[in-house]
Amino acid sequence: MAQTSIKGVVLGGNSPLPFANVILKKANKTTVTDGNGNYSFQNTAIGNYEIIASYTGYKTEKINISILDSTNITIDFNLKENNSLDEVVITGTLKPVTRLESAVPVEVYKPSFFKKNPTANVFEALQNVNGVRPQLNCNICNTGDIHINGLEGPYTLVLIDGMPIVSGLSTVYGLSGIPNSLLERIEIVKGPASSLYGSEAVGGLINIITKNPKNAPVFSADSFVTDWGELNLDLGFKANLGKTASVLTGVNYFNYSNPIDNNHDNFTDVTLQDRISIFQKWNFNRKSNKLLSLAGRYFYEDRWGGELQWEKKYRGGDEVYGESIYTKRYELLGAYELPFTEKMLLSFSYTDHNQNSVYGDIPYLAQQRIGFGQLTWDKKINQHDLLFGTAIRYQYYNDNTPATIDADINWIPSLFVQDEIAFNDNHKILLGARYDYNSNHGNIFTPRFAYKWKVNDNNIVRFNTGTGFRIVNLFTEEHAALTGSRDVIVLEALKPERSYNANLNYLKKIYTNNGTFIGIETSAWYTYFTNSIIPDYDTNPNQIIYKNLDGYAVTTGISTNVDMVFGNGLKFILGATYMDVSKKEKEVRTQQILTEKFSGTWAISYRINKLFLDIDYTGNIYGPMRLPRLGPLDPRKEYAPTWSIQNIQFTFNKFKNLEIYAGIKNLLNWTPNKGNPFIIARANDPFDKNVEYDNAGNVQATANNPYALTFDPSYVYGPNQGIRSFFGLRYTMK
Repeated sequence: MAQTSIKGVVLGGNSPLPFANVILKKANKTTVTDGNGNYSFQNTAIGNYEIIASYTGYKTEKINISILDSTNITIDFNLKENNSLDEVVITGTLKPVTRLESAVPVEVYKPSFFKKNPTANVFEALQNVNGVRPQLNCNICNTGDIHINGLEGPYTLVLIDGMPIVSGLSTVYGLSGIPNSLLERIEIVKGPASSLYGSEAVGGLINIITKNPKNAPVFSADSFVTDWGELNLDLGFKANLGKTASVLTGVNYFNYSNPIDNNHDNFTDVTLQDRISIFQKWNFNRKSNKLLSLAGRYFYEDRWGGELQWEKKYRGGDEVYGESIYTKRYELLGAYELPFTEKMLLSFSYTDHNQNSVYGDIPYLAQQRIGFGQLTWDKKINQHDLLFGTAIRYQYYNDNTPATIDADINWIPSLFVQDEIAFNDNHKILLGARYDYNSNHGNIFTPRFAYKWKVNDNNIVRFNTGTGFRIVNLFTEEHAALTGSRDVIVLEALKPERSYNANLNYLKKIYTNNGTFIGIETSAWYTYFTNSIIPDYDTNPNQIIYKNLDGYAVTTGISTNVDMVFGNGLKFILGATYMDVSKKEKEVRTQQILTEKFSGTWAISYRINKLFLDIDYTGNIYGPMRLPRLGPLDPRKEYAPTWSIQNIQFTFNKFKNLEIYAGIKNLLNWTPNKGNPFIIARANDPFDKNVEYDNAGNVQATANNPYALTFDPSYVYGPNQGIRSFFGLRYTMK
C-alpha cells in the first residue's frame, strides 16, 4: 500500500508556535511542533483525513485533505488568537466548559499576560488584573492579601488546581514561590461562590491552575535581576517515566538582601527576603485514560524588615525594632477519577503552615493545617447537566496569643448539587445549592442561580445571584492585630458573615473587515452583607475593635474589560472599575477603609517583527481611599491621592528558544510617602518608651510626641518601592 508523509508549520500571528498539538484524525496520530513550529506525520496511508492544530490561547483550526498517491504533502496553519474567550474553564461550575458557554462569568489570564510585567510571585502579578488589587497590610514586613471588587482579602478564596490550600494565615505565603514554569493559567470569579466552594468564597475566588506534565517543555528557565538587588529564578524540568507517568518539577528561588531607606525613616523600605519553593506534579497513565494526578510543594522563607541596624541577635528584644518571620509550608494535592462508567472524581489536599515570627518584642508562633476531600459525580440526563458532590474540610489553628487558649479545630462537612439546564443553544440556567455544617455555627445553606442568554455568537448576557458565608479567625487575617501598640478588643462571640449578591454581565465581540478584533465585557454587581466583621479603627485610635456589624455593609459597582487586537501587531488590554464599598450602623454610613472608588489597568503591546522585538507598556491607577490614621492630631493624609504604577518592557526573541527582556518598573517613581510627613508613626520610638498616657489610657500630646501617636506601621496603601530597572533571560527547551 502506498504511503506518504505530511509535514508543515503551525504559526500564530505569523510567529512559530512551539509545542502546538497536531492531530491526524482517522489515522489516530498525534504530535507536537518543535521549537520552530514544525510538525510531521510519516508513513500515512492513502485516504481522506482531517488535520487539527490547536494551541492554548488560539482558535483551533481544522483542514480536510485527501491523499491519492505517495506524494509528500505540506499543510501549514496560521492560528488566530481567541483572546481567552474560547478558553476551557472549570472554576465557575467545577466542570470543563468554554468561557463562552459558561453560565458563570470567568476571567482567564495566561502566563503570556503576566510576562508583560514579570514579577517574583503571583501576589504581585495580580496588580494588573482589573478589579483585583494586592493590598499590603504592613509597611515593615510587607505581608498582604488580595482584594476583589473592593472586598478585604479574607473574602477571597485562593485555590491551587481547585483545592483550597491557600487561606487565612497563609495567603501571602501561599501566593509566593509558585514557579512560573508550572503556571498554566489563572481563573478568577468575582462574586460569591460559596454554593460550590464553601467558606471564604464570599467576594470571589482565584484558581491557580498548574500545567499538565504531558504538555510541559522538557526544560525551562526564567531569571531576572533588578538594580535594587532583587534576584528571581524559576526552573522547570519534565521527565517521562516510560509509559507509567509524567513528572514536572518546578523550583523558585528569590533573594533580596539589600536594605534601602529612600524615605529616611531608618526603616527598610522593602522587606528583605530569602525564599525557596519546590513543586512537583505527577500525572499517571492509566489504561482507562482516566485522571490520576498528585502534586506537592515545599516552601521556606526568611523575611525581615525594620530598623536598618537590626541584626538577628536583636530578634524578639526591645533594643532595635525588627519584624522577622520564618515560614515553612507543606502542601499536597491530588485528583483520582474513579474506575466507573460514571464520571466521578475524588479530589483531596492537605497543607501544613508553620510560622515563627516576632513583631518587635511580640512573638507570634502559629500553626495552621487544612485538610480537604471532595467527591463529585458529573451526570448528564437529556438537557440537564448535573453535578452532585460532597466535601469535608478539616481546619486546625493554634497560636501563642491570648485569643487562642486551646487549639481551634473545625470539621465542616458539606453536600452540594448543581443542575445546568440547556433549553436550547441560546438559553441556559444554572441552579445550585450547598449545605454545610459547622460545630460552632450550626447549619449553613447557600443557594445559587444563574441565567445565560446567548443573543448570537457575538453577544452574550449573563445574570448571576447567590449567597456566601465566611467563618472567621481574626488572627489569621488581621496583621495590625499583631503589630504596633493598638489593643485588640473582641466585644462578642462572632457569628459567621453572610452575603447576598447579584451580578449582570454582558459580553460583546466585534470583528472588523481589516482583521481587527474587539472584545468588551462589562459587569455590574450588588452585594449585601449581614453580620459583617470589619475592624474598627475609628472608635478608639488605640484599639482595633471586632464585633458583628449592627447594621449592614454594601458593595456596588461596575467593571469593564476591553481587549483589542489589530492586524499590525498592536494589542490593548484595558480595564476600569468604579465601586462604592460602605457600611451603615446606627444610621451612620461610612466608606470602608483602604478601598478605592475607582481603578484602572492596562497592558499595551506592540510587536516589531523586523527587529524581533516586543514592547509592553503596563500599569494601573487607583483613586483615593480612606486610610487608618491614629487620631485627630495625626498629620498624615486622611485619604490617599490618586496614584499609579507604570512599567515598560522590551523583549528580544530572535534566538531559538531564548528570550531576552529588560525594562523599568514604576516609571513615575511613585511611593506613598510623597505628600506625607512620614508613613510609619513614631518610627523614632518603635517600642513606645517615650509615649505618655492619661488615666483612661489615651495618648497625651507632649513636646516629644506633639501628634499624640503610638508606633504603628499599618498606614499603608501602596508599594513603597520606587523606580528600578530589570534584566532577564527566558529559555525553553522542548
